[in-house]
Amino acid sequence: MLDIALKFLADELNGYLERRLGAAGAGKALPSALVDDTGKWILPEGNLGLTLVALDEERTLREQLPVRSYVDGNQVDLPPPLRLNLVVLLAARFNLYDQALGFLSQALTFFHAHPVFAPETHAGLDPRVEKLTLEMLAYGPETLNQTWACLGAKYLPSALYRVRMVSLQDREPASVGLPIGHIRSTIAGLGWP
Repeated sequence: MLDIALKFLADELNGYLERRLGAAGAGKALPSALVDDTGKWILPEGNLGLTLVALDEERTLREQLPVRSYVDGNQVDLPPPLRLNLVVLLAARFNLYDQALGFLSQALTFFHAHPVFAPETHAGLDPRVEKLTLEMLAYGPETLNQTWACLGAKYLPSALYRVRMVSLQDREPASVGLPIGHIRSTIAGLGWP
């Protein structure tokens, strides 16, 4: 689901960039790591990278009980879903600084105008994704420095977004039970069988 969410956001942003910039806009948004383990750029020049830099569990909506459903007459218990918030770095790698700022500005404009994506309103979103909500994160110079140091890359014009909420669920049943076929209740003293 993490890959599906980032690819969807990149595809939506690419559609917006194409409508806004047409053929003049040679750059694309790519769900990609920025550098490899030796510090060499993976993100091709002339593109925007969407990179997962952190994630955390959405604890306020955490479910404790298994999800129950019925399949072919059997009760199937699935583990509760794991709901995650993603921290995504949107970085512009362009040869010309003004181009990087221009593409980053377009991306910021798009996500500001479209902060919520749901399958009902966006046909390209996988129906297993309930909803994606984007929120721009404010960070200071220390956090900025630490983020880029962790990535092992030189700074690029960028912005951080929190993407709520990607849900992961194991589809392998935790248990499968036979359906209840008969209920018999006896209440003492009332003469009910």
